[in-house]
Order: sequence, then structure tokens, then C-alpha cells
Amino acid sequence: MKEHDENRMKNLLKLAVPPVGGEAEPGRDLWPDTLRRLDARPARVPWFDLALAAGLLGLVAAFPASIPVLLYYL
Repeated sequence: MKEHDENRMKNLLKLAVPPVGGEAEPGRDLWPDTLRRLDARPARVPWFDLALAAGLLGLVAAFPASIPVLLYYL
């Protein structure tokens, strides 16, 4: 690479990646927010999870030979 290209690449990297240093930690404690979000989980199972489970059961019913393959990927 030419020196001009190297300098250009260095400048582009300096612009793309912010410098690390100074205040790298968040300004407040995030653990209470995390606990609040975990407690606020929905109690219902989403419809797409039920659809995926039904599709999997249908696949196993239609093609019983696929059970070892499914168990392998679990």
C-alpha cells in the first residue's frame, strides 16, 4: 500500500471507531432496570411460538424418520 493510502485508512478508522477512555461506564446503575424488565415479562406465550411448535409436531407426525435429525440439532 502506498503511504497516502495508509494515512487515508488510518484517518477513516479514527473517524469510524470512537476513542476509548475517559468515562467508559454508564452514568447510572442499570441493574434495577434489568430486574424491572425481567419482572415485566409477558405471561402469555406468543402466537408464533405456538405456531412453530405445531409445525414441529406436524413435521414429526408426517415424517417420523426426521426425529433423529431434529434431536441432533437440539
